[in-house]
Order: sequence, then structure tokens, then C-alpha cells
Amino acid sequence: MASRSAGEIRQEERRRRPRGAVRDGLVAAGLELARAGGPDAVVLREATRMVGVVPNAAYRHFADRDELLAAVCSAAMGELADRMAAGVAGVRGEYGDPAAAGLRLAAIGTAYLEFAREEPGLFATAFALPQQHAYGIPEDGTGRDRSPLGQLRTALDELVEAGVLRRERRDGIEYPIWSAVHGLAVLAGSGPLRDVPDATRHRLEELTFTFIGEGLAGIPPVPRGTVGPVRLRAAGFPQSRPEEEGN
Repeated sequence: MASRSAGEIRQEERRRRPRGAVRDGLVAAGLELARAGGPDAVVLREATRMVGVVPNAAYRHFADRDELLAAVCSAAMGELADRMAAGVAGVRGEYGDPAAAGLRLAAIGTAYLEFAREEPGLFATAFALPQQHAYGIPEDGTGRDRSPLGQLRTALDELVEAGVLRRERRDGIEYPIWSAVHGLAVLAGSGPLRDVPDATRHRLEELTFTFIGEGLAGIPPVPRGTVGPVRLRAAGFPQSRPEEEGN
């Protein structure tokens, strides 16, 4: 049988690919580029090379590099959402229990900071979209908003039901909370706090969670130097790591 040309082989491979496989492959390739190098590494030509298609094939699915970056942004946000959902799922306790509700909010914040620390490329990419984006993640069949912001809102709604957060203070309070945690993630990731020791970083996380917990519960700010585990436990947030308690 006569040998086939490279062009004939590529045409056969394209025919065998399920509909949408090239687009999905380009997004997956872009996600790996972002994981390694952040948003600047998401390049159409490199993504097509990784998928094994000619560069022009990308333009059947994305008008330009910004459209590919938008899709990769959504995928990165999806990975963050999955990390947060896993943290929440690991918290025991019935819905509306004050302690469990506080721990679920803490799990969301902890997952957010861990993702920023462990996946800096994806974290930067998730917020690097060149146009307005709703950051929506497809719902999971329950009708709930699975986006990171949606999960934060769900946790805060539970705190209202648990009697921790007064209902009249609920509207919009997710934004200052998001700002505080996101700000710490950036400062400790690529900002001036990136080289602080782990013990210092854990302490800063503890202080941030305490500040949020006391604000939600309407507890007046405590004087400098008096933040301690009793206040953290009262607010339902995680304590210092066991290995730090003996220091």
C-alpha cells in the first residue's frame, strides 16, 4: 500500500476528532501554558503546536488571542472553584450551624490562598482577562452558582441563617471580604510579602481571617497585640497550625 503524505494523515486525524475537540484541546493547552508561565504565556501558535493542528485552525474557534485567553481564564477560574468546593465539602456540620458555617467560610478563604500560592500562573491568569467577564462557572445540577464569588455568597447566606451575620449587613459584604483575601494572596504571592517565612505568612492569614470573622459577627476591633485563639474560635475560624503553637 502506498505511503500517505503528512497532509493526508492530518486530514484523517481531523476527521476522527469529535466535534469541538480542537477547541477543547486549545483551551487545555492554553491552561497548561498559563500554569507554567501565567497569562503572557498563552499564545495561539504555541497552543496549536501542542494540540497538533496548523496555526490557522485556531481561528475557526477563536477570533484572536484575547478570545483564547478569555476561555483559559474561565478554565483557571473553574480550577479555583473546584478547590474551594472541595474545601467546603470537607467541613462537617449541618447547614445553619454557626460553628460549621464559620468553618465553611474559612475553608473558602483557605482554598483561595492555597490556590494562589500553589498555582500562581493560573491565579494570575484567572484575573488577567482583557475585557469584562462574569467569571461564571457552569452550575453543578443543583442550580447553585459554582463560581468562586457564588460560593462565597452561599457561605455568607448561611452565616445569616446561622445568626452570625445580621441580615441587614449582608448586602454587598462579599466584596470587602473578597478584597481582603485577594489582597493578601497578591501581597504574599508576587508582592512585597512574597519572601516572608511560612510562620509569618500563616500569622498574616490568621489575622486576616480574624479580622473578617470579627467584622461579620459585629465584634468591635481588638487592640493591637490582643488577637488570640479565643477570638478565633468564637468566630469559627481556623487556629494557628499545631506546629506553630509550641513556638
